[in-house]
Amino acid sequence: MSLSIGIVGLPNVGKSTLFNALTKKSVLAANYPFATIDPSVGVVAVPDDRLWKLSEFSKSKKTVPASVEFVDIAGLVKGASEGQGLGNQFLTNIRETNAIAEVVRIFEDPDIIHVDAQIDPMKDIEVINLELVLADLQTVSKRIHNIKSDIKKGVKNAIIESEALARLEKALQDGKLARTVELNEFEKPLIAQLNLLTVKPILYVLNKKGGGKNLDDSPAGEVDPRFEKLMQFLKGTNASYVLVDAKIEEDLKEMVGEEKEMFRRELGGTPTPHPDGSSPQAGEQDGVNNLIRAGYDMLGLITYFTTGEDETRGWVIQRGWTAPLAGTAIHTDFKDKFVKAEVIEWNKLLEAGSYAAAREKGLLRTEGREYVVKDGDVIEFKI
Repeated sequence: MSLSIGIVGLPNVGKSTLFNALTKKSVLAANYPFATIDPSVGVVAVPDDRLWKLSEFSKSKKTVPASVEFVDIAGLVKGASEGQGLGNQFLTNIRETNAIAEVVRIFEDPDIIHVDAQIDPMKDIEVINLELVLADLQTVSKRIHNIKSDIKKGVKNAIIESEALARLEKALQDGKLARTVELNEFEKPLIAQLNLLTVKPILYVLNKKGGGKNLDDSPAGEVDPRFEKLMQFLKGTNASYVLVDAKIEEDLKEMVGEEKEMFRRELGGTPTPHPDGSSPQAGEQDGVNNLIRAGYDMLGLITYFTTGEDETRGWVIQRGWTAPLAGTAIHTDFKDKFVKAEVIEWNKLLEAGSYAAAREKGLLRTEGREYVVKDGDVIEFKI
């Protein structure tokens, strides 16, 4: 399955730099507004040590990781919902993605201009989210007008939809995101057709600058009020966020392992803490990897594996999918032709040492159509 995350933000906050680091693919990243005009798309491998351990276990000739798509989208300015700047294009491009990675600049640098000539992350977030809200308000208002005749005719779905639209319109008029409005099982599919921007999950990417002045680098006992306000918003709304130094990650994009961490320190980078404030463990200091994992989790995705001498591969599915649905990641025919699946947890397979040993120990299970696939399952489908 193909799911995408749109990288958005105001001009000059580091979107294209971050995209370069994510995809190891060079796109235009310049120090002026609207450096990105056409969206660039990159398919990014999801970091997963389990895949490589299984590949080594099976002595696979080919290893294919699970992946997620990132889209670098043109910078947004105030008034985008009314067509200002590249607003119409921005809104169209973000509408085509499944989730939003909103890049927020938390560093000061007089050599890198800010569209508002000041660093205020909460103001940046408010500008972007308001434009998304205003665009959704236009969509909802238009839809309310278009279904009036169906409501008069007593069309059941139109009546159900109108009740949901009324609540959405009120929330959007109050400046709230559409996803704050609770919808029942009948309303959700009707509203989903509108593809509202503020229904999409948002991951806030706080962009730092190694060796520079960052809002979270205040002396002990002091907190920059701008950063404190940002943290209050993120925690108060239970928002997902990661801290990333996009420029350092771009500079280190071709490096791996100890060499990468050594150069990270030399460039002034620091270990990226987890959102709960805890320190990262060894191998968890890569801000880009943290971003990819966070985006993957935000979309509600999990990975199952197939492994053998020819190939070990990670397959992307939605959490909660049953075995026949999960099989469609390999081929759409698997859903209808599904007979059964042989399943084992990846680590139990490695511990057993071979499929034969796992079968002898009763670790290899036969599952039917109702089985809900779990993250890390190794599966062989029988059709």
